[in-house]
Amino acid sequence: MSRASGADRGPLVVVGDVMLDVDLVGRAERLSPEVPVPVIVDADRRERPGGAALAALLAARSGARVILIAALADDDAARRISDLLAREVELIGLPWGGTTPVKTRVRAGDHAVTRLDSGGTAGVIGPVPTAAVTALRSAAAVLVADYGRGVAADPQVRELLTACAAAAPLVWDPHPRGPEPVPGARLVTPNETEAAQWGPSAGGSRSPDGPRPAAAGAAADGRRLRTRWSAGAVAVTLGARGALLVSGPGAPLAVPAPAVAGGDTCGAGDAFAAAATVALAAGQLPSEAVAAAVAEAAGFVAAGGAAGVEPADRRAAVEAPPAGAGPDPTNRASGRHAAEEPLTEVLARVRARGGRVVATGGCFDLLHAGHVATLEAARALGDCLVVCLNSDASIRRLKGPGRPLQNQADRVRLLAALRYVDAVTVFDEDVPNEVLRRVRPDLWVKGGDYTGAELPEATVLAEWSGEVVTLPYLAGRSTTSLVDQARG
Repeated sequence: MSRASGADRGPLVVVGDVMLDVDLVGRAERLSPEVPVPVIVDADRRERPGGAALAALLAARSGARVILIAALADDDAARRISDLLAREVELIGLPWGGTTPVKTRVRAGDHAVTRLDSGGTAGVIGPVPTAAVTALRSAAAVLVADYGRGVAADPQVRELLTACAAAAPLVWDPHPRGPEPVPGARLVTPNETEAAQWGPSAGGSRSPDGPRPAAAGAAADGRRLRTRWSAGAVAVTLGARGALLVSGPGAPLAVPAPAVAGGDTCGAGDAFAAAATVALAAGQLPSEAVAAAVAEAAGFVAAGGAAGVEPADRRAAVEAPPAGAGPDPTNRASGRHAAEEPLTEVLARVRARGGRVVATGGCFDLLHAGHVATLEAARALGDCLVVCLNSDASIRRLKGPGRPLQNQADRVRLLAALRYVDAVTVFDEDVPNEVLRRVRPDLWVKGGDYTGAELPEATVLAEWSGEVVTLPYLAGRSTTSLVDQARG
Protein backbone atom coordinates (compact mmCIF):
# COMPACT_ATOMS: atom_id res chain seq x y z
CA MET A 1 0.00 0.00 0.00
CA SER A 2 1.24 3.48 -0.70
CA ARG A 3 -0.09 6.87 0.19
CA ALA A 4 -0.41 9.58 -2.45
CA SER A 5 1.56 12.67 -1.65
CA GLY A 6 0.23 16.18 -1.52
CA ALA A 7 0.04 18.85 1.10
CA ASP A 8 -3.72 19.24 0.58
CA ARG A 9 -4.50 15.60 1.29
CA GLY A 10 -6.23 15.04 4.61
CA PRO A 11 -5.88 12.12 6.99
CA LEU A 12 -7.29 8.65 6.54
CA VAL A 13 -9.97 8.31 9.21
CA VAL A 14 -11.07 4.97 10.67
CA VAL A 15 -14.37 4.81 12.57
CA GLY A 16 -15.50 1.76 14.50
CA ASP A 17 -15.38 -0.54 17.50
CA VAL A 18 -12.11 -1.43 19.20
CA MET A 19 -11.05 -4.35 21.34
CA LEU A 20 -7.92 -5.68 22.98
CA ASP A 21 -6.56 -8.89 21.46
CA VAL A 22 -4.32 -11.06 23.62
CA ASP A 23 -2.37 -14.17 22.61
CA LEU A 24 -1.01 -16.52 25.27
CA VAL A 25 1.53 -18.50 23.26
CA GLY A 26 3.36 -21.46 24.74
CA ARG A 27 4.30 -25.08 24.11
CA ALA A 28 2.04 -28.12 24.38
CA GLU A 29 4.14 -31.18 25.16
CA ARG A 30 1.69 -33.35 27.09
CA LEU A 31 -1.94 -33.83 28.07
CA SER A 32 -3.28 -33.04 31.49
CA PRO A 33 -3.66 -36.16 33.70
CA GLU A 34 -7.00 -34.81 35.01
CA VAL A 35 -8.73 -34.21 31.67
CA PRO A 36 -7.60 -34.86 28.08
CA VAL A 37 -6.56 -31.30 27.29
CA PRO A 38 -3.11 -30.00 26.34
CA VAL A 39 -0.98 -28.42 29.04
CA ILE A 40 0.44 -25.10 27.80
CA VAL A 41 3.78 -24.22 29.36
CA ASP A 42 6.00 -21.11 29.26
CA ALA A 43 3.19 -18.99 27.80
CA ASP A 44 4.23 -15.58 26.51
CA ARG A 45 1.57 -12.84 26.71
CA ARG A 46 1.28 -10.72 23.56
CA GLU A 47 -1.16 -7.84 23.35
CA ARG A 48 -2.24 -5.92 20.26
CA PRO A 49 -5.03 -3.59 19.15
CA GLY A 50 -8.06 -5.38 17.75
CA GLY A 51 -11.12 -4.56 15.65
CA ALA A 52 -11.09 -1.06 14.20
CA ALA A 53 -7.85 -0.40 16.09
CA LEU A 54 -6.10 -3.15 14.10
CA ALA A 55 -7.43 -1.73 10.82
CA ALA A 56 -6.15 1.72 11.81
CA LEU A 57 -2.73 0.35 12.74
CA LEU A 58 -2.39 -1.52 9.43
CA ALA A 59 -3.39 1.59 7.48
CA ALA A 60 -0.85 3.66 9.40
CA ARG A 61 1.91 1.20 8.57
CA SER A 62 1.26 1.89 4.89
CA GLY A 63 2.62 5.40 5.45
CA ALA A 64 -0.73 7.16 5.81
CA ARG A 65 -1.55 9.61 8.56
CA VAL A 66 -4.39 7.83 10.35
CA ILE A 67 -6.95 9.08 12.85
CA LEU A 68 -9.07 6.51 14.69
CA ILE A 69 -12.48 7.55 16.05
CA ALA A 70 -13.80 4.93 18.43
CA ALA A 71 -15.90 4.48 21.56
CA LEU A 72 -13.51 4.29 24.52
CA ALA A 73 -14.49 2.88 27.87
CA ASP A 74 -12.95 4.00 31.13
CA ASP A 75 -11.09 0.75 31.82
CA ASP A 76 -7.62 -0.76 31.74
CA ALA A 77 -8.16 -2.49 28.36
CA ALA A 78 -9.03 0.81 26.66
CA ARG A 79 -5.99 2.46 28.20
CA ARG A 80 -3.80 -0.38 26.93
CA ILE A 81 -5.20 0.03 23.40
CA SER A 82 -4.40 3.74 23.57
CA ASP A 83 -0.82 2.95 24.64
CA LEU A 84 -0.37 0.41 21.83
CA LEU A 85 -1.55 2.90 19.20
CA ALA A 86 0.12 6.01 20.60
CA ARG A 87 3.21 6.02 18.37
CA GLU A 88 1.42 5.35 15.08
CA VAL A 89 -2.27 6.34 15.20
CA GLU A 90 -4.03 9.47 16.43
CA LEU A 91 -6.92 8.39 18.65
CA ILE A 92 -10.09 10.40 19.26
CA GLY A 93 -12.30 8.75 21.84
CA LEU A 94 -16.09 8.87 21.86
CA PRO A 95 -17.41 8.92 25.43
CA TRP A 96 -18.87 5.51 26.17
CA GLY A 97 -20.37 3.80 29.19
CA GLY A 98 -19.61 0.21 28.17
CA THR A 99 -16.60 -2.03 28.80
CA THR A 100 -13.85 -2.87 26.32
CA PRO A 101 -14.03 -6.37 24.80
CA VAL A 102 -10.91 -8.46 25.47
CA LYS A 103 -10.36 -11.56 23.35
CA THR A 104 -7.67 -13.90 24.62
CA ARG A 105 -6.47 -16.76 22.44
CA VAL A 106 -4.52 -19.57 24.09
CA ARG A 107 -2.14 -21.03 21.52
CA ALA A 108 0.29 -23.89 21.35
CA GLY A 109 2.78 -22.54 18.84
CA ASP A 110 0.74 -21.67 15.75
CA HIS A 111 -2.34 -23.65 16.83
CA ALA A 112 -5.20 -22.09 18.76
CA VAL A 113 -6.37 -24.20 21.70
CA THR A 114 -9.22 -22.03 22.98
CA ARG A 115 -10.42 -18.43 23.24
CA LEU A 116 -11.49 -16.57 26.35
CA ASP A 117 -13.71 -13.48 25.98
CA SER A 118 -14.35 -10.85 28.62
CA GLY A 119 -15.76 -7.33 28.75
CA GLY A 120 -17.88 -6.02 25.93
CA THR A 121 -20.89 -4.83 27.89
CA ALA A 122 -23.06 -2.31 26.05
CA GLY A 123 -23.14 1.38 26.82
CA VAL A 124 -24.44 4.68 25.54
CA ILE A 125 -22.19 6.76 23.27
CA GLY A 126 -21.88 10.38 24.33
CA PRO A 127 -21.67 13.51 22.17
CA VAL A 128 -19.22 13.36 19.25
CA PRO A 129 -16.22 15.59 20.08
CA THR A 130 -15.44 18.57 17.85
CA ALA A 131 -12.06 17.01 16.99
CA ALA A 132 -13.83 13.99 15.49
CA VAL A 133 -16.13 16.20 13.40
CA THR A 134 -13.14 18.16 12.09
CA ALA A 135 -11.22 14.97 11.24
CA LEU A 136 -14.13 13.52 9.28
CA ARG A 137 -14.72 16.73 7.33
CA SER A 138 -11.06 16.88 6.28
CA ALA A 139 -10.58 13.17 5.56
CA ALA A 140 -8.95 11.95 2.35
CA ALA A 141 -10.87 8.70 2.86
CA VAL A 142 -12.90 7.06 5.63
CA LEU A 143 -13.01 3.42 6.69
CA VAL A 144 -15.88 2.20 8.85
CA ALA A 145 -14.66 -0.95 10.62
CA ASP A 146 -17.92 -2.11 12.17
CA TYR A 147 -17.82 -4.89 14.76
CA GLY A 148 -21.50 -4.59 15.68
CA ARG A 149 -20.92 -2.89 19.05
CA GLY A 150 -22.73 0.38 18.47
CA VAL A 151 -20.41 3.00 16.97
CA ALA A 152 -21.66 2.65 13.37
CA ALA A 153 -25.27 2.61 14.58
CA ASP A 154 -25.04 5.84 16.59
CA PRO A 155 -27.30 8.50 14.96
CA GLN A 156 -24.71 11.30 15.36
CA VAL A 157 -21.99 9.15 13.80
CA ARG A 158 -24.21 8.02 10.93
CA GLU A 159 -25.16 11.61 10.09
CA LEU A 160 -21.47 12.54 9.86
CA LEU A 161 -20.65 9.45 7.81
CA THR A 162 -23.46 10.17 5.36
CA ALA A 163 -21.95 13.59 4.75
CA CYS A 164 -18.49 12.02 4.36
CA ALA A 165 -19.74 9.62 1.69
CA ALA A 166 -20.63 12.59 -0.51
CA ALA A 167 -17.24 14.23 -0.09
CA ALA A 168 -14.58 11.50 0.03
CA PRO A 169 -14.17 7.76 -0.62
CA LEU A 170 -15.90 5.85 2.16
CA VAL A 171 -15.23 2.14 2.67
CA TRP A 172 -17.61 0.21 4.91
CA ASP A 173 -16.60 -3.15 6.37
CA PRO A 174 -19.97 -4.39 7.67
CA HIS A 175 -20.87 -6.78 10.47
CA PRO A 176 -24.04 -8.94 10.66
CA ARG A 177 -24.84 -7.51 14.11
CA GLY A 178 -24.28 -3.96 12.93
CA PRO A 179 -26.32 -1.50 10.88
CA GLU A 180 -26.44 -1.27 7.12
CA PRO A 181 -23.90 1.06 5.47
CA VAL A 182 -24.91 4.65 4.92
CA PRO A 183 -25.95 5.46 1.33
CA GLY A 184 -23.21 6.52 -1.05
CA ALA A 185 -20.34 4.40 0.25
CA ARG A 186 -17.67 4.05 -2.43
CA LEU A 187 -16.96 0.42 -1.49
CA VAL A 188 -18.57 -2.08 0.91
CA THR A 189 -16.55 -5.19 1.81
CA PRO A 190 -18.65 -8.04 3.28
CA ASN A 191 -17.18 -11.50 3.31
CA GLU A 192 -19.01 -14.31 1.54
CA THR A 193 -20.87 -15.44 4.67
CA GLU A 194 -21.87 -11.91 5.62
CA ALA A 195 -23.10 -11.17 2.10
CA ALA A 196 -25.27 -14.29 2.22
CA GLN A 197 -26.62 -13.31 5.64
CA TRP A 198 -27.53 -9.86 4.40
CA GLY A 199 -28.81 -11.33 1.14
CA PRO A 200 -32.03 -13.12 2.10
CA SER A 201 -33.78 -9.98 3.30
CA ALA A 202 -32.84 -8.40 -0.01
CA GLY A 203 -34.42 -11.17 -2.03
CA GLY A 204 -32.83 -14.41 -0.88
CA SER A 205 -29.44 -15.97 -1.52
CA ARG A 206 -30.63 -19.10 -3.30
CA SER A 207 -31.93 -19.49 -6.82
CA PRO A 208 -35.38 -20.98 -7.50
CA ASP A 209 -33.65 -24.12 -8.74
CA GLY A 210 -31.62 -24.71 -5.60
CA PRO A 211 -28.08 -23.85 -4.50
CA ARG A 212 -25.95 -21.86 -6.91
CA PRO A 213 -22.22 -22.08 -7.57
CA ALA A 214 -20.27 -20.05 -4.98
CA ALA A 215 -19.18 -17.38 -7.44
CA ALA A 216 -22.68 -16.96 -8.79
CA GLY A 217 -24.05 -16.71 -5.27
CA ALA A 218 -21.52 -14.06 -4.25
CA ALA A 219 -22.15 -12.08 -7.43
CA ALA A 220 -25.92 -12.16 -6.98
CA ASP A 221 -25.63 -11.14 -3.33
CA GLY A 222 -23.20 -8.39 -4.26
CA ARG A 223 -25.55 -7.00 -6.90
CA ARG A 224 -28.52 -6.98 -4.53
CA LEU A 225 -26.55 -5.41 -1.73
CA ARG A 226 -25.08 -2.73 -3.99
CA THR A 227 -28.62 -1.67 -4.94
CA ARG A 228 -29.99 -2.01 -1.44
CA TRP A 229 -27.18 0.01 0.10
CA SER A 230 -26.88 2.57 -2.74
CA ALA A 231 -23.18 1.79 -2.80
CA GLY A 232 -20.75 2.52 -5.59
CA ALA A 233 -19.37 -1.02 -5.46
CA VAL A 234 -19.49 -4.16 -3.31
CA ALA A 235 -16.45 -6.39 -2.96
CA VAL A 236 -17.41 -9.80 -1.60
CA THR A 237 -14.27 -11.31 -0.09
CA LEU A 238 -13.83 -15.03 -0.69
CA GLY A 239 -10.96 -15.94 1.60
CA ALA A 240 -8.23 -17.88 -0.20
CA ARG A 241 -10.14 -17.44 -3.49
CA GLY A 242 -9.71 -13.67 -3.50
CA ALA A 243 -12.63 -11.29 -3.99
CA LEU A 244 -15.51 -10.60 -6.36
CA LEU A 245 -16.14 -6.94 -7.20
CA VAL A 246 -19.62 -5.84 -8.28
CA SER A 247 -19.62 -2.25 -9.48
CA GLY A 248 -22.40 -2.17 -12.07
CA PRO A 249 -24.90 -4.26 -13.98
CA GLY A 250 -22.22 -6.01 -16.03
CA ALA A 251 -20.07 -9.00 -15.20
CA PRO A 252 -18.34 -8.83 -11.80
CA LEU A 253 -14.57 -8.64 -11.57
CA ALA A 254 -12.95 -11.71 -10.03
CA VAL A 255 -9.66 -10.91 -8.31
CA PRO A 256 -7.81 -14.14 -7.46
CA ALA A 257 -5.57 -14.29 -4.41
CA PRO A 258 -1.98 -15.48 -4.56
CA ALA A 259 -1.51 -18.94 -3.09
CA VAL A 260 -0.73 -18.93 0.62
CA ALA A 261 0.44 -22.04 2.44
CA GLY A 262 -1.01 -22.11 5.95
CA GLY A 263 -1.09 -18.82 7.80
CA ASP A 264 -3.53 -17.28 10.26
CA THR A 265 -6.60 -15.63 8.77
CA CYS A 266 -7.41 -13.66 11.93
CA GLY A 267 -7.48 -9.98 10.94
CA ALA A 268 -7.41 -10.62 7.19
CA GLY A 269 -10.66 -8.69 6.69
CA ASP A 270 -9.17 -5.67 8.46
CA ALA A 271 -6.06 -5.91 6.29
CA PHE A 272 -8.23 -6.03 3.16
CA ALA A 273 -10.41 -3.07 4.16
CA ALA A 274 -7.44 -0.97 5.29
CA ALA A 275 -5.55 -1.61 2.04
CA ALA A 276 -8.58 -0.77 -0.10
CA THR A 277 -9.13 2.48 1.79
CA VAL A 278 -5.49 3.54 1.42
CA ALA A 279 -5.65 2.81 -2.31
CA LEU A 280 -8.86 4.82 -2.78
CA ALA A 281 -7.39 7.70 -0.79
CA ALA A 282 -4.50 7.67 -3.26
CA GLY A 283 -6.92 8.11 -6.17
CA GLN A 284 -7.08 4.53 -7.40
CA LEU A 285 -10.20 3.03 -8.97
CA PRO A 286 -12.23 0.49 -6.96
CA SER A 287 -10.94 -2.31 -9.20
CA GLU A 288 -7.35 -1.25 -8.50
CA ALA A 289 -8.08 -0.86 -4.81
CA VAL A 290 -9.57 -4.36 -4.56
CA ALA A 291 -6.63 -5.90 -6.41
CA ALA A 292 -4.23 -4.19 -4.00
CA ALA A 293 -6.35 -5.28 -1.03
CA VAL A 294 -6.42 -8.93 -2.11
CA ALA A 295 -2.64 -8.98 -2.42
CA GLU A 296 -2.21 -7.22 0.91
CA ALA A 297 -4.59 -9.55 2.74
CA ALA A 298 -2.84 -12.63 1.33
CA GLY A 299 0.51 -11.28 2.43
CA PHE A 300 -0.91 -10.50 5.85
CA VAL A 301 -2.15 -14.07 6.27
CA ALA A 302 1.15 -15.54 5.07
CA ALA A 303 3.01 -13.39 7.58
CA GLY A 304 1.07 -14.83 10.50
CA GLY A 305 -2.13 -12.78 10.44
CA ALA A 306 -2.96 -10.63 13.44
CA ALA A 307 -0.56 -12.69 15.57
CA GLY A 308 2.31 -11.40 13.44
CA VAL A 309 1.49 -7.74 14.12
CA GLU A 310 3.96 -6.36 16.62
CA PRO A 311 3.10 -3.19 18.56
CA ALA A 312 5.43 -0.24 18.20
CA ASP A 313 7.05 -0.82 21.58
CA ARG A 314 8.32 -4.21 20.39
CA ARG A 315 9.56 -3.02 17.00
CA ALA A 316 13.16 -1.92 16.59
CA ALA A 317 15.01 0.11 14.00
CA VAL A 318 16.29 -1.54 10.85
CA GLU A 319 19.83 -2.93 10.97
CA ALA A 320 22.31 -0.34 9.76
CA PRO A 321 23.95 -0.98 6.34
CA PRO A 322 27.70 -0.85 5.77
CA ALA A 323 29.19 2.65 5.85
CA GLY A 324 28.23 4.76 2.85
CA ALA A 325 25.40 2.50 1.74
CA GLY A 326 22.67 5.00 2.54
CA PRO A 327 19.23 4.09 3.94
CA ASP A 328 18.74 0.35 4.21
CA PRO A 329 15.12 -0.84 3.92
CA THR A 330 16.24 -4.41 4.52
CA ASN A 331 14.53 -6.58 7.04
CA ARG A 332 10.77 -6.78 7.10
CA ALA A 333 8.16 -8.32 9.31
CA SER A 334 5.94 -9.60 6.51
CA GLY A 335 7.65 -9.18 3.15
CA ARG A 336 4.76 -6.90 2.08
CA HIS A 337 5.63 -3.57 3.70
CA ALA A 338 8.55 -1.16 3.96
CA ALA A 339 11.47 -2.56 5.95
CA GLU A 340 10.70 -2.40 9.63
CA GLU A 341 11.85 -5.56 11.42
CA PRO A 342 15.51 -6.43 12.09
CA LEU A 343 16.85 -9.66 10.64
CA THR A 344 17.42 -11.12 14.10
CA GLU A 345 13.74 -10.59 14.98
CA VAL A 346 12.54 -12.11 11.70
CA LEU A 347 14.60 -15.22 12.41
CA ALA A 348 13.57 -15.43 16.06
CA ARG A 349 9.90 -15.01 15.22
CA VAL A 350 9.90 -17.73 12.58
CA ARG A 351 11.91 -20.17 14.67
CA ALA A 352 9.79 -19.56 17.77
CA ARG A 353 6.85 -21.11 15.95
CA GLY A 354 8.90 -23.95 14.48
CA GLY A 355 9.15 -22.43 11.00
CA ARG A 356 11.75 -23.11 8.32
CA VAL A 357 14.19 -20.37 7.33
CA VAL A 358 15.12 -20.23 3.65
CA ALA A 359 17.94 -18.09 2.31
CA THR A 360 19.31 -17.29 -1.12
CA GLY A 361 21.98 -14.95 -2.35
CA GLY A 362 23.33 -13.03 -5.28
CA CYS A 363 23.98 -9.63 -6.82
CA PHE A 364 20.46 -8.90 -8.12
CA ASP A 365 22.05 -6.11 -10.10
CA LEU A 366 19.23 -5.65 -12.59
CA LEU A 367 16.09 -7.25 -11.20
CA HIS A 368 14.30 -9.31 -13.86
CA ALA A 369 11.68 -12.03 -14.24
CA GLY A 370 14.22 -14.79 -13.67
CA HIS A 371 15.10 -13.34 -10.29
CA VAL A 372 11.45 -13.00 -9.34
CA ALA A 373 10.68 -16.60 -10.35
CA THR A 374 13.57 -17.88 -8.25
CA LEU A 375 12.60 -15.79 -5.22
CA GLU A 376 8.97 -16.87 -5.46
CA ALA A 377 9.93 -20.53 -5.67
CA ALA A 378 12.43 -20.18 -2.83
CA ARG A 379 9.88 -18.54 -0.54
CA ALA A 380 7.46 -21.40 -1.14
CA LEU A 381 9.98 -23.82 0.36
CA GLY A 382 9.75 -22.40 3.88
CA ASP A 383 8.27 -19.86 6.24
CA CYS A 384 10.50 -16.87 5.50
CA LEU A 385 13.03 -15.89 2.85
CA VAL A 386 16.23 -14.03 3.61
CA VAL A 387 18.15 -12.59 0.66
CA CYS A 388 21.92 -12.35 1.20
CA LEU A 389 22.97 -9.53 -1.12
CA ASN A 390 26.48 -8.92 -2.44
CA SER A 391 27.74 -5.45 -1.53
CA ASP A 392 28.89 -3.00 -4.20
CA ALA A 393 32.56 -3.73 -3.41
CA SER A 394 31.97 -7.47 -3.60
CA ILE A 395 30.33 -7.17 -7.03
CA ARG A 396 33.18 -5.04 -8.36
CA ARG A 397 35.66 -7.72 -7.33
CA LEU A 398 33.54 -10.46 -8.89
CA LYS A 399 32.38 -8.76 -12.11
CA GLY A 400 34.75 -5.89 -12.79
CA PRO A 401 34.74 -2.09 -12.51
CA GLY A 402 31.63 -1.63 -14.68
CA ARG A 403 29.40 -3.28 -12.12
CA PRO A 404 27.12 -3.00 -10.26
CA LEU A 405 24.66 -1.19 -12.48
CA GLN A 406 22.64 -0.15 -9.43
CA ASN A 407 24.06 0.77 -6.08
CA GLN A 408 23.56 -1.37 -3.04
CA ALA A 409 20.89 0.80 -1.39
CA ASP A 410 18.72 0.72 -4.55
CA ARG A 411 19.13 -3.05 -4.92
CA VAL A 412 18.11 -3.55 -1.30
CA ARG A 413 15.06 -1.36 -1.76
CA LEU A 414 13.88 -3.23 -4.86
CA LEU A 415 14.27 -6.62 -3.19
CA ALA A 416 12.58 -5.40 -0.01
CA ALA A 417 9.54 -4.36 -2.06
CA LEU A 418 8.93 -7.92 -3.25
CA ARG A 419 6.26 -9.80 -1.33
CA TYR A 420 8.31 -13.01 -1.46
CA VAL A 421 11.18 -11.46 0.52
CA ASP A 422 11.04 -11.23 4.32
CA ALA A 423 14.49 -9.78 4.98
CA VAL A 424 17.59 -8.59 3.13
CA THR A 425 21.09 -8.56 4.56
CA VAL A 426 24.23 -7.27 2.79
CA PHE A 427 27.58 -9.09 2.89
CA ASP A 428 30.97 -7.89 1.68
CA GLU A 429 32.82 -11.21 1.25
CA ASP A 430 33.38 -12.91 -2.08
CA VAL A 431 31.66 -16.03 -0.79
CA PRO A 432 28.69 -16.01 1.60
CA ASN A 433 30.14 -18.32 4.27
CA GLU A 434 30.08 -15.82 7.13
CA VAL A 435 26.63 -14.44 6.36
CA LEU A 436 25.37 -18.02 6.18
CA ARG A 437 26.76 -18.64 9.65
CA ARG A 438 24.91 -15.53 10.87
CA VAL A 439 21.59 -16.49 9.31
CA ARG A 440 21.93 -20.29 9.77
CA PRO A 441 19.20 -21.09 7.24
CA ASP A 442 17.54 -24.48 7.12
CA LEU A 443 17.68 -24.28 3.32
CA TRP A 444 20.13 -22.42 1.09
CA VAL A 445 18.65 -22.01 -2.39
CA LYS A 446 20.84 -21.69 -5.49
CA GLY A 447 19.46 -20.73 -8.87
CA GLY A 448 20.90 -22.46 -11.91
CA ASP A 449 21.82 -25.91 -13.19
CA TYR A 450 24.10 -27.55 -10.64
CA THR A 451 22.84 -31.09 -11.21
CA GLY A 452 25.34 -33.58 -9.86
CA ALA A 453 27.75 -30.87 -8.70
CA GLU A 454 28.87 -30.51 -5.11
CA LEU A 455 28.26 -26.95 -4.00
CA PRO A 456 30.84 -25.33 -1.70
CA GLU A 457 28.14 -23.87 0.57
CA ALA A 458 27.10 -27.43 1.52
CA THR A 459 30.08 -27.73 3.84
CA VAL A 460 29.05 -24.60 5.76
CA LEU A 461 25.38 -25.61 5.91
CA ALA A 462 26.38 -28.99 7.34
CA GLU A 463 27.63 -27.24 10.48
CA TRP A 464 24.00 -26.88 11.66
CA SER A 465 22.40 -29.65 9.54
CA GLY A 466 21.21 -27.19 6.89
CA GLU A 467 20.66 -28.24 3.30
CA VAL A 468 21.37 -26.79 -0.14
CA VAL A 469 18.76 -27.00 -2.88
CA THR A 470 18.81 -25.72 -6.44
CA LEU A 471 16.11 -24.15 -8.57
CA PRO A 472 16.22 -23.85 -12.35
CA TYR A 473 16.62 -20.39 -13.85
CA LEU A 474 13.82 -19.02 -15.98
CA ALA A 475 15.13 -19.60 -19.49
CA GLY A 476 16.41 -16.60 -21.43
CA ARG A 477 16.51 -14.16 -18.53
CA SER A 478 19.79 -12.77 -17.29
CA THR A 479 21.29 -9.42 -16.37
CA THR A 480 23.99 -9.77 -19.03
CA SER A 481 21.50 -10.43 -21.82
CA LEU A 482 19.37 -7.49 -20.77
CA VAL A 483 22.39 -5.19 -20.73
CA ASP A 484 23.46 -6.44 -24.17
CA GLN A 485 19.97 -5.84 -25.57
CA ALA A 486 19.89 -2.33 -24.13
CA ARG A 487 23.23 -1.50 -25.72
CA GLY A 488 21.85 -2.71 -29.03
